[in-house]
Amino acid sequence: MHHMNRVAGAALSAAVLLAPATASAQASDAWQFGASIYGWLPSLTGTTTFPVPPGGSGATVDADIIDSIKLVLMGSFEARKGRWGGFTDVVYLDLGNSTTQTGHFQLGRLQVPADVTGEFTYRLKSTIWTLAGEYRAVAEDNVHVDAFLGGRMVDLRQTLSYALGGNVGPIALPDRAGASEAKLNNVDAIVGVKGRYSFGDERRWFVPFYGDVGTGESKSTYQVMTGLGYAFKWGEIVGQYRYLTYKFDGPIESLSLSGPAVVLNFRW
Repeated sequence: MHHMNRVAGAALSAAVLLAPATASAQASDAWQFGASIYGWLPSLTGTTTFPVPPGGSGATVDADIIDSIKLVLMGSFEARKGRWGGFTDVVYLDLGNSTTQTGHFQLGRLQVPADVTGEFTYRLKSTIWTLAGEYRAVAEDNVHVDAFLGGRMVDLRQTLSYALGGNVGPIALPDRAGASEAKLNNVDAIVGVKGRYSFGDERRWFVPFYGDVGTGESKSTYQVMTGLGYAFKWGEIVGQYRYLTYKFDGPIESLSLSGPAVVLNFRW
């Protein structure tokens, strides 16, 4: 509850601070809609301590060893009437890879000997869903800024199987091979701003921007996006960079996704 109160207060403060001191161009009173589909090529970093069967000490693996994308589905939708509106954004990730490492991992608090080789197969599946209400605080001809308040859900499941080879003499038998899973489902309150600045002939070029910060069941989360876009008669195409990060309590300690994206926007 204290987290929610702080986030709500921050959202109201942002809306007040962003409101123009003089009357600006009024947003249309007709319903306006927008939909986006995009391809995102994120790199993944994070730390997860996977539980092991009784007698083992736990395997801690740095997730930046993973760079294989099996499936990524992403899209967003926005509806607006006058200055008020809302949006939703969904990201589904299926990442995985197999790798061999020597001496760059640990079991519990034990750093394995440098000549021990680990064969790892890792899989991550995640759904990240954002839902928020927004208010257009700035509505000028070439710039608009929306303040928003909402929530983000992350459903995360990671699986790891591994086998150790080489000089494994000092390593306990249950730690020499295994398979385990770590998962969570968290909901966090978020507050932020988004918008765009248009320029050039007929203001077809624009710079979109987005930022949010939140907390709740996660220790913290924040996300930023920016890029460069061009508006056509049929819609818009945007090249952008997106960064999303989480800090958690529990076996999954952190997760960060970052990378370039290509976005197609349709408005009606």
